[in-house]
Amino acid sequence: MSDFNLTTPTQEAGLDTAMQVIYQWNYEPEVDELRRLYMKATEAQWISEREINWDRTIDHQRFATTPLGTAVPVEQCSYWKSLPEEQQWEMTRRTAGFRLSNFLHGEQGALMVAAQLVNAVPHTDAKFYAATQTMDEARHVEVFARYIKKLDEVRPIAPALKHILDATLQTDDWMKKLVGMQIVVEGLALYSFREMRNLTEEPLLKDLLTYVARDESRHHAYGVQYVARCVPCLNDAERRELEDFALEAARTLIDRGNQMSFLTTILQIWAEAGIDGMALLTSLQNEREALTKDLQKGRRLGPVQGFVIPTLRRCGLLSARVASHFHGFLRENFSGALIGETVEEFIGLIPDLPEDTAAWVLGQMQ
Repeated sequence: MSDFNLTTPTQEAGLDTAMQVIYQWNYEPEVDELRRLYMKATEAQWISEREINWDRTIDHQRFATTPLGTAVPVEQCSYWKSLPEEQQWEMTRRTAGFRLSNFLHGEQGALMVAAQLVNAVPHTDAKFYAATQTMDEARHVEVFARYIKKLDEVRPIAPALKHILDATLQTDDWMKKLVGMQIVVEGLALYSFREMRNLTEEPLLKDLLTYVARDESRHHAYGVQYVARCVPCLNDAERRELEDFALEAARTLIDRGNQMSFLTTILQIWAEAGIDGMALLTSLQNEREALTKDLQKGRRLGPVQGFVIPTLRRCGLLSARVASHFHGFLRENFSGALIGETVEEFIGLIPDLPEDTAAWVLGQMQ
């Protein structure tokens, strides 16, 4: 008798979504930059089983170079260095497992949003590209799940990420789906993939992230090129609504309350490895200045100031009004790393988006 069932114990209850499906009867190229991006995507498809050597074991020593996603480099504090080597490894792999699990969950969300965009966007070139992205995201889910299985276990999704994915899937506005996924979620992911890919020396992870980051740079380009084309067609009210959707998505991810929830989860994971979380936090607090003095300026900006906000500006979605809101909540949550004392200074100091995102994400340019 077959074990196959229509439902599985790991699935959630269905999420109600609303989406208008658009037929398009013009099949000729209409948005040239998107048609070129589609052709580039078809030529860049890869097969993980063939391109990546999965027989390799994870190199513990070289994996230690992998950033754990903490604002302060926890692996450099005195408490960490006092731990036995085996306990350091347990802490590293469990913390990285949590971070990689949320990359995995985000890729599943991107898979579902990209599939929605095939139905919802009105231009044939945009539908074509969204179809290639759907294939990319399926492959990313596959490879992250496979790597995590070697390293740790799939950890639950962070509530803030789940909230953004739900909001993006549920909106009936295809432009909000583009902004929520291609600009905010993909922007944050691309920034994180770049950091991890360029700093890790673990060969299997580096290979995986190289392939994924190349794909993600195209996904980000799709959002930038398409949204930038569409925004000038909006009236003032529509533009404000789109700006606010992006603002709330970014705010959700870096809100102090959500960061505390993230910290609570990390402390629980460290406790699994026998770590005294409070002693570690005390060590980090006491040594914070010394630990952060050598961080590169671009890294101190973080993904929102360093990448998402520059992307919104490129797309025409950073009015003075919404910039003041960004400045306000960044001041509340990251006052020490905020660029610009005033909104005017903040706008003037926002970095430019890299002209070649693919080269930037692979560390070939700053």
